[in-house]
Amino acid sequence: MKFDYLIVGAGFSGCVMAERISSILGKRVLIVEQRNHIAGNAYDYFDENGVLVHKFGPHIFHTNSKKVWDYLSAYTEWIPYYHRVLGMLDGEMVPIPFNLNSLNILFPSTKAKAIENALLEQFKLGDKITILQLQNNKNKQLQNLADYIYEKVFHGYTVKQWGLRPEELDASVTGRVPILISRDNRYFQDKYQAMPKHGYTEMFRRMLKSPNIKLLLNTDYKEILADVQFNKLIFTGPIDMYFEYKFGQLPYRSLRFEFEFHNKEEFQEAGQINYPNEYEFTRITEFKKLTHQKNILGTTIAREYPEVYKKGINDPYYPVPKKEYREQYILYENEAQTIKDKVIFAGRLAEYKYYNMDQIVARALHLFEKEINTEKDNKE
Repeated sequence: MKFDYLIVGAGFSGCVMAERISSILGKRVLIVEQRNHIAGNAYDYFDENGVLVHKFGPHIFHTNSKKVWDYLSAYTEWIPYYHRVLGMLDGEMVPIPFNLNSLNILFPSTKAKAIENALLEQFKLGDKITILQLQNNKNKQLQNLADYIYEKVFHGYTVKQWGLRPEELDASVTGRVPILISRDNRYFQDKYQAMPKHGYTEMFRRMLKSPNIKLLLNTDYKEILADVQFNKLIFTGPIDMYFEYKFGQLPYRSLRFEFEFHNKEEFQEAGQINYPNEYEFTRITEFKKLTHQKNILGTTIAREYPEVYKKGINDPYYPVPKKEYREQYILYENEAQTIKDKVIFAGRLAEYKYYNMDQIVARALHLFEKEINTEKDNKE
């Protein structure tokens, strides 16, 4: 078999680049995927009770990029959806990220009002600030608020999610903990927020409909290398695996899910409820609340348990945000530069970097334009 490109991995990175190569350049692409499905970790399916579930945890599409939105809109219709997350804090269900409504639920009204006034004296309504900004603030009330949020919202969740204390992780992790100076209970504030009308898997199927794209599932790409001719490789798997762990195995965190069907209309009051401090799981997702499915008797939930990634046992999900691991990755990145004329490394695992879905689509489009579509007359 002869192809122009061999792509390893049928997630966002691989499928977006395959679609661009086939439709813009008219070239032949072979996608090889070791799992039994397309769509990567965004894979969804109808369970035995007819509920559309996300096999690898909740995937909520949101972006401020019109380019990304318009690109994906060619392959799916959308259902508007604003994700709302509650967190169990001190026995109360409060909006996450922490906002002025959370403040008023957790604290006596007089104290809540005093803290709110202190926040509005220094920040504008609608601002999104970080816990670090509050910790470094001169106002003692705001310092105390930061300490409370750190302990109740961030610390326990971080230990469960990463298996490390916050101080052991890159400082940017703490810096990303948002506090909203508003009463907006949405988890995201992006311009475009929606769910694919027929699911992510169907969106990917439409993306790969070109006769120029061939797909092999349940296949290790190494098994077919001797039988396939290709001009260039696009690799979206773990970069350390590609180089046979030359500089050691990069650490990842994995996830385990427990799915349950309940014969009632709803299980919980929000699509996602976080448990920063109780239990071993981090959150419970109720999928019908995400997909707006109607006329389904019963509801399916998933409890999410972070765990250590073990090669051959579970799947790598998240690069661990720690300085020494990033330095280890750079060794692989430098190695990748020596073969960049033959191999493009793209995606969360190949670049050892956390990307949201819209970010990985933007990254894939950028790599196509910069590294593959070298024609200067831009057919876009």
